[in-house]
Amino acid sequence: MNNLTLKQLRYFSAVAKHAHFGRAAEACAVSQPALSVQIRELEQSLGMALFERSTRQVRLTGFGEEFARRAREILRSVDELGDLARASRGGMAGQLRLGVIPTVAPYLLPRVLGVLDEAYPGLELKIRETLTQTLIAELSEGRLDAAIVALPLAETGLDEFALFDEEFVLIRPSDEGDMPVPAPDQLREMKLLLLEEGHCFRDQALAFCSYNPSSSRELLDASSLSTLVQLVGSGVGVTLIPEMAVPVETQSARVAVARFGTPQPTRSIGLAWRKSSSLAGQLEQLAHILRDALGPD
Repeated sequence: MNNLTLKQLRYFSAVAKHAHFGRAAEACAVSQPALSVQIRELEQSLGMALFERSTRQVRLTGFGEEFARRAREILRSVDELGDLARASRGGMAGQLRLGVIPTVAPYLLPRVLGVLDEAYPGLELKIRETLTQTLIAELSEGRLDAAIVALPLAETGLDEFALFDEEFVLIRPSDEGDMPVPAPDQLREMKLLLLEEGHCFRDQALAFCSYNPSSSRELLDASSLSTLVQLVGSGVGVTLIPEMAVPVETQSARVAVARFGTPQPTRSIGLAWRKSSSLAGQLEQLAHILRDALGPD
């Protein structure tokens, strides 16, 4: 056990996360043989197998499951030592690991990057775009410093700071642009196109029209707002998108944009970070800067 290294723990955690040596090596920016050597040396040092290997998949052994939990705790503690060093310097310096949900990243990131560059010259940003549940896990494990997400998260270990609210708009084929805007209950009777499961925006859209996703009515799911809008432009159905996405997604599609009356569907976008983070004070300051820059004029 004297030879166990942080490099080995990080490589092991990557394989445990991706369940694939090749993808883990790519995530760690190393070659697969180099990663495999480190994992093999780690197992030899422990005297126990961490993974069950087959030609099709890699899975943790029972011992590997427990080892993975302990390894995450160690790596989180190591990352928090780095946070402590950054916090002691005052202000926001070094690297900021920022997560963003996919229904925000393409539309808001350019503005966010501009704000951060002006407020914190020299700050090194590492951006991670993925689904909310993954961001929550990576925040909790210390692999991210903060994340821009739809609130509320209702996670006891995370602080939340609302930045702004935005409306959802209805996207329908251009030849339907002069028709009355349907009420929420009428949307349930239309062919409603939605993001695939796992996107919080899907759940928000379903909640607005009180739609039961387990019902037998046909839904068509897509992995991006861009795909949804293009499908609507082809006459397939209708969809909802956040207002920030309208300038980007509707410019090349034959669609009409309509706004709902009261009650209007909205979402709250905010910044979240670990309550235990040594950077909590700096992240709250950052949240105030972002709210002032991104909120209503």
